[in-house]
Amino acid sequence: MATTAQLADLRSTLLPDHMLAAALQLWLEEDGFMRGDITSRAMQHEGTSTTAITMRQAGVLCGVQPMCTAVHALPMFANVRMEQTIEDGAAVASGDVVGTMAGPSALVLGLERPLLNLIGRLCGVATNTRAFVDAIDGTTACICTTRKTTPGLRHFEKYAAACGGATLHRLGLDDAALFKDNHLADLPEGAFAGGLADACRRARADRVLQFVQVEVDTLEQFSSVLAIEPGLIDMVLLDNFDLSMLREAVRQRDVSASGMLLEASGGVSLDTVRAIAETGVDRISVGGLTHQARSLDVGLDVS
Repeated sequence: MATTAQLADLRSTLLPDHMLAAALQLWLEEDGFMRGDITSRAMQHEGTSTTAITMRQAGVLCGVQPMCTAVHALPMFANVRMEQTIEDGAAVASGDVVGTMAGPSALVLGLERPLLNLIGRLCGVATNTRAFVDAIDGTTACICTTRKTTPGLRHFEKYAAACGGATLHRLGLDDAALFKDNHLADLPEGAFAGGLADACRRARADRVLQFVQVEVDTLEQFSSVLAIEPGLIDMVLLDNFDLSMLREAVRQRDVSASGMLLEASGGVSLDTVRAIAETGVDRISVGGLTHQARSLDVGLDVS
């Protein structure tokens, strides 16, 4: 799993200050804050509040530090101070105070729901991810993210998955090439290997890529990929292979000494992930890290 320093570096890459400020402003506009908090105005909240951000469920912490940065990046919150008390990626228990916020009461109360929504969501993703990572402990496989993220929250959820111990897959369509079944559907059966090899060359000529990956649905397709010119393909995605097929793919790869990494994918659950890892694959991609995660309950307690 990533160290605190590595997570800090990743956070600065995925979630730069300007992105965090823009996101928080959007969430505040969605919540009606910019048009005026009627309740706080009616209560004539003109004093100051000191609050504790408190976990109401156990899990893996994520999101407090990005939200500190977001609050401090917006001039309207110049009089609000928000600090984390526990680092992102740490295991937390119900009742743990993970951050504090102090400032004019109306501003603190206006920030409450957007901040808690985001922190709770990211804690949920990080906690769900940690369960998958723990389930394959002791094997040589790693858990990988996918593009099955909430629209508008991809960088946040990728960061949360990293806090949970996952390896990040491509961020989007522009940083790596992944030739999936729908991309390959038009290739004639007899021209599969040649057409794929040409596409890989064009992808590599276009820009510097994190990797080139190909999805296969059958062992026959996998054998064809193994025969392609070395160096064109970095990884093969074994989609919906059963355990015996996964073991056979690992055997063929090892015999060929191709060096390609093998990634299992498709319907992976906590009940099945350990057996998949024990087949010898290098990576296991799990869409459920994000789309099956449940937000954790996080509260803001005013003192």
